[in-house]
Amino acid sequence: MLRGIDVSAYQSSSYDTDGLSFVFVKATEGRSYVNPRLAAQTRRARDHGLVVGFYHFLWPGNLGAQAEYFVSKAPDRPGDILAVDWETTSDGTHASNAEKDLFIRKLKDLRPDNQVVLYANRDFWLNVDTTSYAGDGLWIADYVSAGKPRIKAKWRFHQYTDDPLDKNVADFASKAALREWAEDA
Repeated sequence: MLRGIDVSAYQSSSYDTDGLSFVFVKATEGRSYVNPRLAAQTRRARDHGLVVGFYHFLWPGNLGAQAEYFVSKAPDRPGDILAVDWETTSDGTHASNAEKDLFIRKLKDLRPDNQVVLYANRDFWLNVDTTSYAGDGLWIADYVSAGKPRIKAKWRFHQYTDDPLDKNVADFASKAALREWAEDA
């Protein structure tokens, strides 16, 4: 089990990388937000040899435009992982299953050299999702023991806490295995 974190504008650009194999950096949200620390947080991960992923917080509507916005802001490097953050928005809505699936497929078309994964919390995965489509892998949030999410689906990443920041594990034997998977899009 590999250790990693996910960061956004709420975290410092000099986050601790000790013991980490990967990091997911929030890149965008909707069609107008870009993480102001995106470049610095990405540089920190690359400087420390971490496998890097980027995520987009999905809003309902304008899926093609959101996908294009995300790929225009997230660095374009084969082997980076792209993630779709599918959850309830600040106005209490969420993208539909069809919108989530369309967004993932659009990302795979726009960035064929990147693995694309779905990030969802356990409630969304069990009670909102009706298609079980997660692209190339599932990143599940369930705040229980690391690597033991309470789902039966195959997962690649597990966010197991958000205190003091989002901590994750990846279901790979080594960082080399994770990197190989990420580069094998």
